[in-house]
Formats: sequence, C-alpha cells, structure tokens
Amino acid sequence: MTRRPLLASALFLLATVTGCAALGLEHPPTAVPPAPTIAPSTTRPAAPTADPALTEAQAHAALITGTDLGAPWIPTRGAATWRDGMLKAAAPAGDCQRLLDALYADEVLGGPARAVVALDDPDTAAQLRYQLTGNRPADVDRRLAWLKTLPQKCARFTAKASGDAVLDVQVAELPLPEVGDVRQGLRVTLTNWATAEDDPDGDPTALTLDVAAVRAGEDAFALTNGGLGDVLNEATQAAVQLGVRRLADVRKQGRVQV
Repeated sequence: MTRRPLLASALFLLATVTGCAALGLEHPPTAVPPAPTIAPSTTRPAAPTADPALTEAQAHAALITGTDLGAPWIPTRGAATWRDGMLKAAAPAGDCQRLLDALYADEVLGGPARAVVALDDPDTAAQLRYQLTGNRPADVDRRLAWLKTLPQKCARFTAKASGDAVLDVQVAELPLPEVGDVRQGLRVTLTNWATAEDDPDGDPTALTLDVAAVRAGEDAFALTNGGLGDVLNEATQAAVQLGVRRLADVRKQGRVQV
C-alpha cells in the first residue's frame, strides 16, 4: 500500500525540475563541449627537388680560369712531362695503385668529366688541372670517403716508374677551406732518390701534387696542382674557393633565367 505515495512523490519531483527549466532558473553548470576533432592530413609535404644537371654551357662557365687565379697562371701549353715520367707508375695492387691510376688518368672523382681546364705556372713549371664531374652526388660522396682513407692506407709505399725508376711515395692529409658540403684534400709526394745518387751535388727528383675534391650540392669538382719545383698551396686553396663560388653563381643565374 506504500507504493502509490512513493510514485506520487517521484512524479512531483520530476514536474518541479521540468518547471525550473521552463522558467529559466539556474542549473548546475555543464561541461564545455569538446572542440571538433580535425583528422590529420595524410598528404606529405613534397620533397625538395634536386637541381637539374648543369648544361654543357653552364659546366664550362663554372670552370676557373687563369684570370681568376691571377699571374703567373696562363692557359696550358700541353701535358706536363712529369705525368708520364712519374705518375705512370706501378705499385702493389690495391688502393695505392688505384690512387696512382686516378692521378695519371685525371679522374680523382672517377670519369667521365663534364668540363676540364688546365693552367700552367711558367715560373715554377707547375700545372693545375681542374674538372667538373658528371657523377651523381652519392657516387661522389663514396669516392670522397675513399680518398679520406688513403693517408692511412697509403701513407708510404714504393712504386716503379718508367725506366725502372723506383719512387718513394707518401700520401698525407691536405686541409682545405670549409666550403661546399663535402671535401677531401691530399698531398702526394713522389721522390726518385736515385737521381741524387747520380749527381752528388744535386737533389732527388720529387713531384709534389696537391689533390682536392669538393661536392657542393648536386655538383662536384676535383683539381690537382703539381710540379717538380715549388707548388704553391695558396693556388690550391684559392682554386677550391673559386670553384665553389663559381658553381653557386652559375646555379643562381640558371634559376633566375627559369
């Protein structure tokens, strides 16, 4: 018999709450509705596109010149005599022979070259050879990594040149200006001590060769600066800096024209 009073009380309470809502009376605050969820984008940002390969005209425009280096550098009069006399040499098979072959073939970064220039210093009979490679950046970086190992692998070895001349070859690290993205320098010295024995008052015949290779973005170049006399390291350093700057100028002009 007690169920009806309880039901009546419940109905009265429900009516009261409904009436409060209708009269606009204050209710307990409710939670702030959540902000709408934005689905994450599935579209990835486009990867930066690589610069296109240099055209033939651009590759030749990127070469350094005797005017860039200043006096006494002039366009070459021909291959230096010491290339066949000392660089065409046989060493124990392996990295050291590979280095000599690359120097003789003028392929420090491998072939083929896109553009090549050679300059002579008549005062010291030195010759500087500079070339742009057409190889991909990944291949260039592998070659640079190999060059970096040579001061340890080929620090000193013996090679046999033309006429059975025995050469004492030394390879050392050559610091380069902090330009470009990746770089490696070597100082290679090839000495024929027998020439000093033939002439007690003379000095041994020694070829000194500065070697530099640099990658700047999609482009890369290598140079050798060598001779039997004084080899000015300043010319090597200047050529490296000029090479990177010239490439940047050529790339900039190409983007403006596009």
